[in-house]
Parts: sequence; structure tokens; C-alpha cells
Amino acid sequence: MLVVMQAGADAAQVENVVAAIRELGLTPHPLPGATRTAIGITGNTGAIEPERLQALSGVLELIRVTKPFKLASREMHPEDTVVRAAQTAIGPGTFTIIAGPCSVEGEDLILRTADFLVSRGVRMLRAGAFKPRSSPYSFQGLEFAGLDILAKAREKTGIGIVTELMDAAHADAVEQAADVLQIGTRNMQNFSLLKRVAVSKRPVLLKRGLAATLEEWLMAAEYVLAGGNYQVALCERGVRTFADHSRNTLDLSVIPPAKLLSHLPVLVDPSHGTGRRAFVPAMAMAALAAGADGLLIEIHPEPDKAWSDGAQTLDFDEFDKLLASLRRMAEVMGREIN
Repeated sequence: MLVVMQAGADAAQVENVVAAIRELGLTPHPLPGATRTAIGITGNTGAIEPERLQALSGVLELIRVTKPFKLASREMHPEDTVVRAAQTAIGPGTFTIIAGPCSVEGEDLILRTADFLVSRGVRMLRAGAFKPRSSPYSFQGLEFAGLDILAKAREKTGIGIVTELMDAAHADAVEQAADVLQIGTRNMQNFSLLKRVAVSKRPVLLKRGLAATLEEWLMAAEYVLAGGNYQVALCERGVRTFADHSRNTLDLSVIPPAKLLSHLPVLVDPSHGTGRRAFVPAMAMAALAAGADGLLIEIHPEPDKAWSDGAQTLDFDEFDKLLASLRRMAEVMGREIN
């Protein structure tokens, strides 16, 4: 349910409604807007007597939200959410680039990559300190040593850090090193982990599960929003299908309905989505054309020597060419590359 306040409602009136909702044993979610404030309500709203809230000073109307993903829905929050991290705004009018190696391999690589990205105007670096791998014999990441390297890169260059959180037990350490917490595809429905990041002060980048529907993806986001963390961005990274011409099937068709149903920013990961570096530029451009709010791209100075996922990783020259193409296309579309 959504309580819509009158345009002239003041802070005291909003707080009075919030307190009344709590007295009913429900959870209020104030949602300030450009012209008025709305207050989302989660919990067993079927027991609410609408007249009780309707009569409160400053209340304009009550609206029942029909979607199962209440807080992620445009019914409850019609304006686009802007996710803010490391002096970067992810949302309408912009196109945010997040790039870096698949794994933290060492301090030299991360600092070199961070310096390169900053010189190109890219403000966010992605790299995995903890790596979920299909084989237990594959490189699992530098773990806490990797977090220290990421923190050092941020301190020296000012670049924002995006890295994956795999285990709630690591959350405190990852929060210290990262500006954005990535929840990977395998953990999209790890509900205990979602509840942990729901109380984090860091924005969350939620990757779509390998076989997740759009509704399941948005319901996973709902766990984070319901816990009080409203800074959530979605990331399409390819789904599992019968196709064998690429690593996954990058579902760009999910972007328009995701943005129609939800106010959350949608990013695209064409590196994992295709698994082949030759396909990454075309799918990156297509993501911009489809209305995505940004990209996660894997880059490395020597991809063929990368410790993980080198086949889908661009080298610095290839990334430069892609970035130039994205800038030209974004300008035509009235978007600004972040």
C-alpha cells in the first residue's frame, strides 16, 4: 500500500503518518518525490482500515499496490531511482561505465588499471577479491589481501570500487574496501545475504540469476529494499538457454520491461553475457541503445594472461575504441557517459 501525501505536507505531518503505520505493526518507507512525499507500507496491509490513515493530516490518498514487488515497483515509486556511489550518479540521463579485471591479481595490475580508467574519465573499477568458480580447483581470488589492494587503489586514485560479496561473514571487510556491493548471479536468491546487504550503508548491484525471471529478479531486489537499503541497481549478465554460440544468452529484451515495471537502474554485463571479447563491443552498444543505465566490462592490459575469464576480457586499446563509440552514441541519445 502507498500513502500519498499532499503537496504541501510538512515533515511533522509525514512523521505523524510514519508513526501511525508503525503503531499498526507495519513498516513505513518514506519516498520523497519532486513534488510530494509518498510513504510505502510493507507487511500485512490487508488488516489496515484505510479510513484510519486517510483521516490523518496531510494525507491525500491511499493506493493499493498490485505488484508482489512493492518497493521495487513504479506503482509505489514512479520516479527513477538514482544510485549514488563514489561521486557517480547511476540513473536517468547518464550512462555509467564500470570496468576492470575479472579478479584482483596483484597490486600492480589494479593500480595500473585504476590509473588507466581515471585517465579516461571512468570513475568506477570492478574486480573480484572473492571469486565464485564452478570448479573448486580454479583460482578463488586473493580474498582479504585482494580487498586491501582495492582499498589502496581507491586511496591512491580516488576511483570507486565495485566488488562481489559472497558470504555475510565477509560483509564488514568488503564494506570497508568497496563503494558498491555486488551480489553475483549465484547469490541472487541467497536470502540471508540479501538481508545482510539490506542493512548496509553501501549501494547494492544485484546481478540476475542464471535462470531467473524478471519477477524473481525484482523480488530479490525487494529483499534489499524492504530491509531499508534503497540504493539498489540491477545488472543483466546473461541467462542459461539452449544456445551454445556464446557463454550465456545476454537478454537485452529484459531492459524495457524492467524499466517499465521498476524504478531501479539497470546495468548490463556484456563480458559475462557473451563470454567472448569479440562480441562485447556490439552488445555494449546494443545495451546503450536498449535503454540500459550503464555497463560492467572486463578489461586487462594482457587478457591472454589473465588469471580468470581472459577470453571475454578487452585489452586497454579495445576498451578505448569501445569507449569512443559509446561516447558518440550517447551524445546522439542525449546521455552523458559517467
